[in-house]
Amino acid sequence: MQRSKLLRYAFWAVWFVAAPLALAALAVWLLKPADATEPSGIVGQLRWLVQDQPAPAGIVLFTIFEMLLYHFRHALPFAAAAGVVGRSDLPPDLRREYERAAALLEEAERILTRKSRAVERQVPASAREELEESLEFLRSSMESERFDDDEFGAALERASRLVARHLGRWHKSELREYVESIGIAVAVALLLRAFVVEAFKIPSGSMLPTLQIQDHIFVNKFVYGPEIPFTHTRLFARLPPKRGDVLVFEYPDPNPENPRQDFIKRVIGLPGDTLEADGGHPIINGWKVPSCDVGQYDFYEGDGAGSKTGQLVMEFLGDYSYLTVYENDRYDGHQGPYHVAPGEMWVFGDNRNNSSDSRAWNNYRGGGAPFANIKGRAMFVWLSFGPDGKITWDRLLHEVLGRPVLPKGAPADIVKGIQSCLAKRPAVTTPPPPKG
Repeated sequence: MQRSKLLRYAFWAVWFVAAPLALAALAVWLLKPADATEPSGIVGQLRWLVQDQPAPAGIVLFTIFEMLLYHFRHALPFAAAAGVVGRSDLPPDLRREYERAAALLEEAERILTRKSRAVERQVPASAREELEESLEFLRSSMESERFDDDEFGAALERASRLVARHLGRWHKSELREYVESIGIAVAVALLLRAFVVEAFKIPSGSMLPTLQIQDHIFVNKFVYGPEIPFTHTRLFARLPPKRGDVLVFEYPDPNPENPRQDFIKRVIGLPGDTLEADGGHPIINGWKVPSCDVGQYDFYEGDGAGSKTGQLVMEFLGDYSYLTVYENDRYDGHQGPYHVAPGEMWVFGDNRNNSSDSRAWNNYRGGGAPFANIKGRAMFVWLSFGPDGKITWDRLLHEVLGRPVLPKGAPADIVKGIQSCLAKRPAVTTPPPPKG
């Protein structure tokens, strides 16, 4: 029985974790376009989407492959050895009964092993012998060289009756199994939320155009080292953010009335950097972050003031190319120099004239956010609503740190401007190191 359980665990690990993961990765690789030309047709659009959004595409493909494999689980190699309705000669209408029989044997074995002393005290020896005989007969009927439907049915009926009669007091009730399943699901969800991934909602326009108001995003909490719940202590804390990362963090100088306010911004400066801003354009250690003008862009900040117009600018920092917007007739002057202290980062919003970020903190004297306040790095949009309250389908699965895109309906000249700027990405996108 122990060997059977190990085989079953191995079967599920191989076919429903490793196999769909490998197939999803292979599919993403195969769908990668051979060049960067403008996609055409449905297949071309699909390949461009997979290339542009590899993480969400990989998740979707993994789910699809897993569903397909599960549907055909009875026909997979080693299904018989693992007991996953594991006979090629099993009639389709008996598959559920076969699975029920395997579960019955496993449950009876669990009770007889874990509750052996109680069973010996409360179940007569003759009854125990009859029970074990029925379980062995059921096991034999399931493993026989030639499967006999009638023999299996009779063996299952007898074993079920004797298990219920003699082991029923230790058998998990339906309610208990339901409660335990819910408890496990809740515990897993809480652990995932605490250590792996958490959902956040974008309430303002400070990160336009990268993140739209009413975008709902997932944040990777593991990437910088998981935080121990109810503390600011991180495991593997030597995993600092990179310049250009978009991350969620707790506001470093909390309002007593709202001490756990979460912000989302883009990392611009790291420890040791000397940071300045010329009208919102960042300058790191005397090096101005390369940029490219995309065109005029109309945007809405959701504050009741109507739409605004600004210059859309693409910046190139580290591994990232991303869009920023500068409101027309706004100039914030020259800000800085600021010096980024050890253990902290300086962050800007992509909506450079309308963001409460490192430049505005401490009464506009500037300030950094401690690494300890980081909650995680933005992954992708899993749900989004427009100003009319309807779902904006084109935002779904948009990777925050992926290829810069605008919501559906952006003017054609802006779309061309984005493509033109991406083609002009400079060779040097990393600032010089801080001067000693």
